[in-house]
Amino acid sequence: MSLVKRFARNTAGRDLAVGDIHGHFTLLAQALDAVNFNPTVDRLFSVGDLVDRGPECEEVIRWLNYPWFHPVRGNHDDYVVRFDTCEIGNWMQNGGAWFQGFPTVEKQCYQVMFADLPIAIELAAAHGTIGLVHADCPFPSWQELVRELEEPESPKRLKLVKNSCMWSRTRVEFAETHGVEGVRAVICGHTPLDHPLVLGNVYHIDTAGWRPGVGRFTLLDLETLEVVS
Repeated sequence: MSLVKRFARNTAGRDLAVGDIHGHFTLLAQALDAVNFNPTVDRLFSVGDLVDRGPECEEVIRWLNYPWFHPVRGNHDDYVVRFDTCEIGNWMQNGGAWFQGFPTVEKQCYQVMFADLPIAIELAAAHGTIGLVHADCPFPSWQELVRELEEPESPKRLKLVKNSCMWSRTRVEFAETHGVEGVRAVICGHTPLDHPLVLGNVYHIDTAGWRPGVGRFTLLDLETLEVVS
């Protein structure tokens, strides 16, 4: 299992990134249809949080089997990985009820699928490398993050790094603009916003498409770094 997954440049179609999904795959499909997404040549990269809160969490199995769909692991996805050790009460308060009625064997199958999701994705693009994590890159450079994930000095250190990638809101809360060196851009979700927010070269694109009637899914073209509408 690799915590960093790498992709070559897509020379046949578009690479798009989408914010948190949270079990609203029908709404996501509608957003993709609206921008003429072509699954034969286009790819969709997700910043994670595939499940919890929405009514279609079980649809995640189908989406994980699409060859054009590539997510990183979000904190809600990590609840599934840790279903037998996490703090259940906190998970339930944040939309985890869909999971609890499954037999243990089925829970373990989900656990295996979600454990295979990378913490970070690295994507080649025409104007420079694009990085994707769920919440933030907690280091000044992308290369340092990759090194910490691929060559951790200890299990404890690795856990801290992974948690920062999946949970941190520091950059948004303090409007930090210093960016991340070594990549053209880092794409994140996790913090719901009214509009996409760019801090340095870090793009926050969770515009709450999982809140029907309130938010919308932001689709970001990873070549141009412009929102596709």
